[in-house]
Amino acid sequence: MAAGSHIVGLGGAGESDEQTLLLYRYALELTGKERPRVLFVPTAVGDAADGIERFHERCDPIAETAHLPFFPWPPADLRSFALSHDAILVSGGNTANMLAIWRVHGFDRVLREAWEGGVVLFGASAGLICWFEAGITDSFGPQLEGMRDGLGFLAGSACPHYDGEEQRRPRYRELVDGGFPGGIALDDGAGAYYAGTERREVVTCRPGATAHLVDADGETALEARLLAG
Repeated sequence: MAAGSHIVGLGGAGESDEQTLLLYRYALELTGKERPRVLFVPTAVGDAADGIERFHERCDPIAETAHLPFFPWPPADLRSFALSHDAILVSGGNTANMLAIWRVHGFDRVLREAWEGGVVLFGASAGLICWFEAGITDSFGPQLEGMRDGLGFLAGSACPHYDGEEQRRPRYRELVDGGFPGGIALDDGAGAYYAGTERREVVTCRPGATAHLVDADGETALEARLLAG
């Protein structure tokens, strides 16, 4: 793994586009580029047009933007296209469906190559869970379930929307108490930055939002640095 491998996992969006953009800017600054090339991957929402439009509206002022479709099929130059970018942003949505589609087309291997080659990987919700070995997800219905077949770039599990959805915290606790891998839970508007596989810091665009380590012994809130506008 390259020393410059970066992942920024986000628990969810901020309370406004301005807050969310603070998180995006933070991730994109890790590229070291003044105007980085960022690739949006909206597989988890079936390449929904409104999500793609929102991405371009948010990021066009600060980056060179493109998106990667998987419907009806990905581009023939999938690997070279993805690896030509400085950062890859994964949308929220259905994590299980997204991972299945990626694996069918070998995009899971492309993402590992990108990560090991220094491309910054980031995203919220499904774009958080996917980098870990496991996660808590509503991919299988409105109920929340544990899923153990993430990409496994980072050890343990992840839970997004920790303070944004009423059932996230008790359900994660229930799963971990039942033997599910412990890990990190992120409030909406909070992000955890990993250099390689080491967590370097927690940041937030929303006062009071943070990350929590959750394991069989309990829960520990982590100190978060508030990003300035």
